[in-house]
Amino acid sequence: MRTPAGTECPFYYADFNRGLNRQECRLVRRNPAGGSWSADLCARCPVPQILIANSCPTLVLEARVHQGVLGMGKRVEIRASCTRSLAPVTEPEVGCGQCHALPFAVRD
Repeated sequence: MRTPAGTECPFYYADFNRGLNRQECRLVRRNPAGGSWSADLCARCPVPQILIANSCPTLVLEARVHQGVLGMGKRVEIRASCTRSLAPVTEPEVGCGQCHALPFAVRD
């Protein structure tokens, strides 16, 4: 679904039918310690770019809202892990490095 920021995100949900005004991030909602999400966080959320760069089915994302100092700097933080290598992924855009081998050998 298209977010208020204009990007496609499978975790964003909105329902405005019959006078409803419901917007949510299902990735943040699924985390018990996710925090309070608002639609303006979609503008700086890294999830759409991560999913464009890496479509690995074993990549698992977990999101939470980081409040910042005195409520300023509120943003979505992402933790990624791989269910195949059972390790945390430091660069979700690239992946764990074990799931997808390079099709060619890099030489000096």
